[in-house]
Amino acid sequence: MDNIIEKAKKVKLLACDVDGVLTKGEIIIFNNGEEIKIWNVKDGMGYNLLSKSGLNIQTAWITGRGSLQVQKRAKVIKIDYLVEDCSDKLKALNEILKNLELTLNEVAYIGDDVIDIAVLKSVGFSACPKDAVEDVKNNVLYVSPLNGGKGVLRDVIEIIMKSQGVWEKVLGCFLC
Repeated sequence: MDNIIEKAKKVKLLACDVDGVLTKGEIIIFNNGEEIKIWNVKDGMGYNLLSKSGLNIQTAWITGRGSLQVQKRAKVIKIDYLVEDCSDKLKALNEILKNLELTLNEVAYIGDDVIDIAVLKSVGFSACPKDAVEDVKNNVLYVSPLNGGKGVLRDVIEIIMKSQGVWEKVLGCFLC
C-alpha cells in the first residue's frame, strides 16, 4: 500500500477509459442509433470532490468508441480532455501530456481491457476495476475492490486525495 500512496502523491492528471470503468460495459443501442449507458453517481461525486479539493489535477477520458452520450456526460462532469474513437490510447495520452507539460509518472489511469495495457504499463499510478480482464489485472499497481460502473473512479479519487492530504478538508465541506 505504501507504493500506491507514493505514486498517488504525484498525480496531476487523472485519466480513464469509459466503458467497463465508468460504466459496467453494457450498451443499449436503439434502432435509431441512440445509445444508453448507465453512469454511477459516486463517480460523478468523485469528480465534484476532486474539483473542491484545491488540487490542480486535470481529467481525461480516452475511449475506443465515440458516443454522443459520452460527450454529454463529459461536458456535465467538466472533463478537461475527451478523446474518442481512439485505438492508440498511449499516443493520445502523450499528446495530452505534451499540452500540459506533464510526465507519465504524474498520471493515474484506470482501464479494464487489453486496449488499455500499454497506458497502464506506462503511467505512474495504474488501476483497474475488480472485473477487469486478467491481463489488465496483471499489469496494474492497484485493483479496486469494485467492479466497473460501481464507483471505481471514486475509489481511485479517494486514494489520490488522501495521499495528497486533502481528503479530510474536502470531507469537512459536507459535515456542516
